[in-house]
Amino acid sequence: MLTFKNVGLKIGESKVLSELDFSVKPGEIVAVLGASGAGKSSLFSLLIGEKKPTTGEILLDEISLGDLSFTSVQQYRRQIGIIFQDFRLLPQKTVFENIAFALEICGKADQVRARVPELLKLVGLESKKDRFPRELSGGERQRVSIARALAHNPKMLIADEATGNLDPKNSREIAELLLYLNQKTNLTLLFATHDPVMVQKLNPRVIRLQSGKIRFDKQACPLAEAFADLL
Repeated sequence: MLTFKNVGLKIGESKVLSELDFSVKPGEIVAVLGASGAGKSSLFSLLIGEKKPTTGEILLDEISLGDLSFTSVQQYRRQIGIIFQDFRLLPQKTVFENIAFALEICGKADQVRARVPELLKLVGLESKKDRFPRELSGGERQRVSIARALAHNPKMLIADEATGNLDPKNSREIAELLLYLNQKTNLTLLFATHDPVMVQKLNPRVIRLQSGKIRFDKQACPLAEAFADLL
């Protein structure tokens, strides 16, 4: 369970988030929407431990993220998977090596031989394991980043504009893959997007931010309402 309790964040003298109160249950799919400057990036920075709340508290399974030391933040990040719009793959490593690297850097190299093939199969890239990122399409590169994010069996997958660099066809395929992962493993999904395809395919609960506050929090929110004034 992820819980925000009256969370606020100031950067310098600017208040970028205030009075955020919501919870995300295990296995839930939640979209965080909002115009540029609404506070989505700041919320995600709090979630991954890059920033600490100025006020309030963020809890993951009763652990307060604001109280974590630097070392504990690194351990916490292994409980979450993160994917980005720009993929962030290592260009000099193959698909297999990019996924393996996530295990190697935290002392789990002994799991590479068994775990990486499982992940390649899960995201449908078994035949591309020896390719380099430059040899892949945008959708394939995002599949590699998803596999890498899942290497540690995270409780939650956080996606920041995961389809922002993709065409509609690849956007649909990535959305379908995320939905499959949620249904197969009960993986919690929390994502920010400007892509109606993601919301249409995943049918998430929608948290709409405006000026750093929650404007509304709705289940099965119609697309027209979810993206009003955003596109």
